[in-house]
Amino acid sequence: MTYSKQSLLLSLGLFLSTIRVMAQEEIPKLEGQVGLQEVLDYAMIQSPTIRQAQLDEQIGDREIKANIAGWYPQITASAAGAYNIKLQTNAIGDQLITFGQPYNSNVLLQVDQNLFTRDQLFASKTSKYYRSQLEDVIENAKINTVVDVTRAFYSILLSEEELKIVEENLERLEKQYKDAKVRYETGLVDKTDYQRAFITLTNAKSNQNRVMNSFEAKYSYLKQLIGHPDNAEFTIAYDVKGAIDEIAQDSTDPLILENRVEYRLMQTQQSLNEIQTAYEKWNYLPQLSAYYRYNWMYFNENFSDLYQQSYPTSAVGLNLSIPIFQGGKRVHRVKAAQLQVERGQVELQDLSNQINTEYETALAAYNSSLYEWEIIRENMEMAENVYDIIKMQYDEGVKAYVDLVVAETDLQTAQINHINAFYQVLLSKLDLDQALGSINY
Repeated sequence: MTYSKQSLLLSLGLFLSTIRVMAQEEIPKLEGQVGLQEVLDYAMIQSPTIRQAQLDEQIGDREIKANIAGWYPQITASAAGAYNIKLQTNAIGDQLITFGQPYNSNVLLQVDQNLFTRDQLFASKTSKYYRSQLEDVIENAKINTVVDVTRAFYSILLSEEELKIVEENLERLEKQYKDAKVRYETGLVDKTDYQRAFITLTNAKSNQNRVMNSFEAKYSYLKQLIGHPDNAEFTIAYDVKGAIDEIAQDSTDPLILENRVEYRLMQTQQSLNEIQTAYEKWNYLPQLSAYYRYNWMYFNENFSDLYQQSYPTSAVGLNLSIPIFQGGKRVHRVKAAQLQVERGQVELQDLSNQINTEYETALAAYNSSLYEWEIIRENMEMAENVYDIIKMQYDEGVKAYVDLVVAETDLQTAQINHINAFYQVLLSKLDLDQALGSINY
């Protein structure tokens, strides 16, 4: 009975521990309606791209620490043993003397300390630049994630706004279909209006189904980007009117090259190229290290008595290595490193030109899309007025049904063009912010 109770308590404890570990490792989820900021906050934690960059930073940090660890004392221990099958014999005078013992062994403890070595000097001087590179790589991953996630978010937003337009249009078409059916049944009109209304209504329902079916794929892509479980559901929320007001008040900042992470990465690489040149010149310098050794020697005629008595030796000293001639290898390496610096300067200038071109292109695209959006918005407002007038005239019997269908089609087209233009403004502004280097997280 006691054994059964102990087993039960042990099983219960293991079960609770497993539940606790699973709860700690459970991936957080977005729930309900979430805005763009919430989605981006989640992506900064769970995005696979960012997590990989963060792991790369940790790996790089460990490699840097491993490289500069050579400045610390290097302590090693070694042991060896041997059985001399045939001992050495030497002639001394007129006698033959046998040297050594059949069994011998030794245990060596050695401490080495680098005093000056170009490899360790290079590791020390480059460590801060490599750390800066790793930080900029993470920032670059965050910027790219913000851009990709924002684009995916806007894509869903575009479909939602398009669906709203289609549903509003569908409500009008259903009412028109019912009105046309009543007019046809009462003999006021022939069946042409009724059939046209039915065809238009069917096309609208097909369009609604197309838009609705696109949501699942778009949400799946967004979840993939932010590292969200695919089986967990959430919906996006966005203040379109507020975004329109912000766009109207928006002003563009000047381009500063240092704000672009790509430019900073190139500058860091150029600094590393310059240090590499110095490193190759250090090949002419000597290398100096110190050492201390303590060696326990054991030898005996019998293996069982081998470790009964030790005969230790110890030494301390310096090692100095002076390179004299290496066949011109050092000269060629120094020259190659200097040429790499020159190449880096050309790359840095080329990158500056590319960034400036990206900025000018993005600025032109933003201004163009903003102007186009304003024109299309005016056209939409005009299409709404035209539809209201045609609808009123149709209800009064002044206009034919075909005129109402044309006005309805023009209105829906203008509304969809408006939301597409607005979506393009948002994307153009995102591209402009990326070109300016003003996306920070």
